[in-house]
Amino acid sequence: MELKKLSISLVVVLVLVLVLQILSAVDFDPYRILGVSRTSSQADIKKAYKKLAREWHPDKNKDPGAEDKFIQISKAYEILSNEEKRSNFDRYGDVGENQGYPQQQQHRQFHHFHESFYFDESFFHFPFNSERRDSSDEKYLLHFSHYVNEIVPDSFKKPYLIKITSDWCFSCIHIEPVWKEVVQELEVLGVGIGVVHAGYERRLAHHLGAHSTPSILGLINGKIAFFHNAVIRENLRQFVESLLPGNLIEKITDKNYVRFLSNWKKENKPHVLLFDHMPVVPLLYKLTAFAYRDYLSFGYVYVGLRGTEELSRQYNINVYTPTMMIFKEHVDKPADVIQAREMKKQLIDDFLSQNKFLLAARLTNQKLFHELCPVKKSHRQRKYCVVLLTGEGDKFARTYEAFVAFALANTKDTVRFVHIYNDRQRDFAHALLMDDEKYWGKSAVAILERRNNVGRVVYKILEDAWKGSEEDNFMLLDLLAQLRTDPGLLSSDTVLPDLNDELAPVFFLRWLYSAIEYVSDVWDSVFHNNWREMMPLLSLIFSALFILFGTVIVQAFSDSSDERDSPLPQKEEPNEKNEKNDTAFSKENSRIPKKGFVEVTELTDVTYTSNLVRLRPGHMNVVLILSNPTKTSLLQKFALEVYTFTGSSCLHFSFLSLDKHREWLEYLLEFAQDAAPIPNQYDKHFLERDYTGYVLALNGHKKYFCLFKPHRSGDEGGTMGSCEDYDPLLHTGEARGKSSCSPGSKQVKNKLSKLSLWMERLLEGSLQRFYIPSWPALD
Repeated sequence: MELKKLSISLVVVLVLVLVLQILSAVDFDPYRILGVSRTSSQADIKKAYKKLAREWHPDKNKDPGAEDKFIQISKAYEILSNEEKRSNFDRYGDVGENQGYPQQQQHRQFHHFHESFYFDESFFHFPFNSERRDSSDEKYLLHFSHYVNEIVPDSFKKPYLIKITSDWCFSCIHIEPVWKEVVQELEVLGVGIGVVHAGYERRLAHHLGAHSTPSILGLINGKIAFFHNAVIRENLRQFVESLLPGNLIEKITDKNYVRFLSNWKKENKPHVLLFDHMPVVPLLYKLTAFAYRDYLSFGYVYVGLRGTEELSRQYNINVYTPTMMIFKEHVDKPADVIQAREMKKQLIDDFLSQNKFLLAARLTNQKLFHELCPVKKSHRQRKYCVVLLTGEGDKFARTYEAFVAFALANTKDTVRFVHIYNDRQRDFAHALLMDDEKYWGKSAVAILERRNNVGRVVYKILEDAWKGSEEDNFMLLDLLAQLRTDPGLLSSDTVLPDLNDELAPVFFLRWLYSAIEYVSDVWDSVFHNNWREMMPLLSLIFSALFILFGTVIVQAFSDSSDERDSPLPQKEEPNEKNEKNDTAFSKENSRIPKKGFVEVTELTDVTYTSNLVRLRPGHMNVVLILSNPTKTSLLQKFALEVYTFTGSSCLHFSFLSLDKHREWLEYLLEFAQDAAPIPNQYDKHFLERDYTGYVLALNGHKKYFCLFKPHRSGDEGGTMGSCEDYDPLLHTGEARGKSSCSPGSKQVKNKLSKLSLWMERLLEGSLQRFYIPSWPALD
């Protein structure tokens, strides 16, 4: 009888709450408040709102209820001015109180009664509703896009502890005090915290595999692990520690500390020693080691343990104060030290972030190269990399130690010191040294600056091989000092290939690690997760078995004669030859730009006015001088050199035919006396001057131009013969009397080999400008 009365009372309470909810929604009618009909347009609604807002504004209306009335007017206009909220109110009576949740959730709050008597749990807002019960969870709330785009990538740096909760969850109320205590403790140590409301984020809850509330799970390296024990502080802390890999920190004693610190060369990382009086490694140190595992190796020394006295005495450790030391290339002396009675996460992060790399780290992969040698961001933020190209073994030990000593004495933010092994990075070394004989079997030093993310660098090699002598140190120091005032010293440029990943495991080991990891995930899914989460895996297994079984049946009944037919090997030989020829042809033409690669127009009397005379202020036209025989070769090389600058809308590219407009060009060059002398009408070789390969940057508005003179291979000691160095301006009459030799396509293209560097100086505004009174006519 008492149970029956209790159930009746509960039903009455639910009915009263439902009635009050409906009455509160019906009581607020935005149409009635603004005095408009349901068919009124937005213009009528806006007009009525302005009229009522001026009338009931609290600053003008002294009525005691003016403020409340003004709030109702503003709220009514907010609903009716938004078509989506207005539609919700017309259909369901929703006045927009749940606008902070997804729209699909709002539509689910009220279903038509003839469909089903379904009310979402978020419809009721009892005092134990999660929003009002715990406002501290609001800053940890996760949404699906936020989880996928930010939380998952960040889980590779720190573990996350995530709680799944919902309304009408009495167990959620029970675990809240423990959850708050654990969050306050773990968050300051570096553990990420997240809360997912299953009522409003069903997609995310389903993605996480949480089908009941409350649920607690951990996220690390993009993988999810569920917590299955009692919700108490000790269990949650142990759960977070169990998420971390077990080999993050090595226990160090007097017996193994030398071996541990000496591994810096093999691992190419600085090594960190943590001294503390706790017998168990603190969780803060484990989390720190996980966050910096790609850059540093960590060891822990329990100073209260026997067998660590020599270690503590050698490095003068205070056994009562936690100490952290970083060792780089020198094992006997730490590179940096901090001591603090209470090690805080911020203090440790600042300390480690400044010591992530060795003094002269070895470039073992492309990612490390990008971090140590970043791309130049601006003219004032230059970053130079001093690279030692050396070999392995005792033969090169002295030169390497001298390089490290030089790096230790010249630690500056603008310069980074690195080294590579020529035998392990052959393509990289070849791109810089070009197989110069004087560097064979020796070490060399190059200073380079990265210009973009596709490998383009400018660099300079020290003239002599690096021996580590005082003379070499003075030469390198002097060159670095000159770079501060004259970045143009880096006169050579090239495109560096990507570095080989030296520390990557071989294919078999990668496959083995992936298989072990997959088996571990399957084991956890079978014995710890529910069967609903196992359905995709079971479906995949049965699908694979079905396909395999079907393939066997089809092969058994197929005609074996079809499998015996195979083409004769003699017929494949011509195809192979053709493929080789096609491959060779594609390699030769791989650098030829496609059609539309760079838009280059011809400068003629028709386009002269629009492309130069009336060119808009701030715009420049880069004009290539060519002749009919050199047109194709020069245009191809010109397109390759200026392609990286086509993103600027202020640059236009054209070419001028020397055969048609020689007089116009020579008139212009009279204003650049150092580039081309004033023509002499009595010079019989006047018409033989070769201006092909010249490039003019013309500013039509300010009437000036910058001049690029062609590059001759003889300037860099080329050994391609006299034909390659042919220049009609410099040859005497006797030389012209001999058999003439026309420059080949390689020599013609070589004229523009320095054009990209000239273009960079053009954009920086460091080129000499030649002003002209007015632009001559182009006949």
